[in-house]
Amino acid sequence: MIGEIILVGLIIIGLIGRSPIISTAACLLLIVKLVNLERYLPAIERRGLELGLLFLTFSVLVPFASGRVQMREITAALTSWPGWLALAGGAAATYINGKGLEMLKFDPQLVVGLVIGSIFGIVFLRGIPVGPLMAAGITAILYKLFRLIADHL
Repeated sequence: MIGEIILVGLIIIGLIGRSPIISTAACLLLIVKLVNLERYLPAIERRGLELGLLFLTFSVLVPFASGRVQMREITAALTSWPGWLALAGGAAATYINGKGLEMLKFDPQLVVGLVIGSIFGIVFLRGIPVGPLMAAGITAILYKLFRLIADHL
C-alpha cells in the first residue's frame, strides 16, 4: 500500500513540476502494481537501466545512422579544441559512471537518496534525468572529497 501512495505522490510531483518522465514512469509502475504484475518488478529494476541507456544511445546515434553527420564534421570535431574537450568529457563521464556503479554495488541504499535528489533536481532545478549512474558517480566524487576534507580536519 505504501508503494502505491509513493507512486501517486510521484505522479503528482511530476505533474506539478512539469516532468512528464517522472509522471510517466510512476504511472507505468503503478499500473504494473495494480494489475498484479509485481513479479516483473525485479526484472524491470535489473534491466530497466540497461534499456534506458540503450534507448538513450539510440537517440544519440541517430544522426550517424541517418547520414546527418558527415565525415568532415567528425574530422572537425576530432581536430578542434571543443572536440577534444568533448572527448575528455565523454571519457570522464564514463569513468564517473563506473565509480557510481561501484558505489551502488557497495551501498545500494543510496538509491533512495539518488531518487529523491533526482526528483528534486527535475522538479525544482528544471534538470533532465540522465540516469542514476551519473548521480551515483557524482555522489562518489562528493563522498571522496568529503572524506578527504574530513580526514584533514
